[in-house]
Amino acid sequence: MKINLKQIFDIVGESKSFACEIGLDELEGIKGYAFISPVSLEGRLYNRAGVVYLDYKASFEICHVCDRCLKEFSRSYDLSFEHIVVPSVSNSDNDDYIVADGESIELNEIALTDMLLSLPTKVLCKDDCKGLCMVCGCDLNESQCDHLN
Repeated sequence: MKINLKQIFDIVGESKSFACEIGLDELEGIKGYAFISPVSLEGRLYNRAGVVYLDYKASFEICHVCDRCLKEFSRSYDLSFEHIVVPSVSNSDNDDYIVADGESIELNEIALTDMLLSLPTKVLCKDDCKGLCMVCGCDLNESQCDHLN
């Protein structure tokens, strides 16, 4: 979703709310993640004292594979993000701001980057997952084997 920010950049106190979804078809190309639901985005852009802020929440559900027991499970996420948006930056290496390209931003691209950087690299089905036996491969969450003694 492309959002034009010209009016927000120009008028102090101006605000724009948004609510949209990133569809499953757009999420299919993300390698390593199986989204179960579309990503729901809700937030607002506002100009406070000449500085433009982007605050939003992303809600979605992903199917994961546990890194210990290899079971599939789903997990819901509700993540919140805040950014400062600027019309241009003199230093191209600055990652502190979102730079509006031609007075507009591509919200889906920003949200996907934020989400992927916020997701855990190691995922467990539950905090006390026991994993698999290193000898016979049985799921230690469901049964015991003689190899642990």
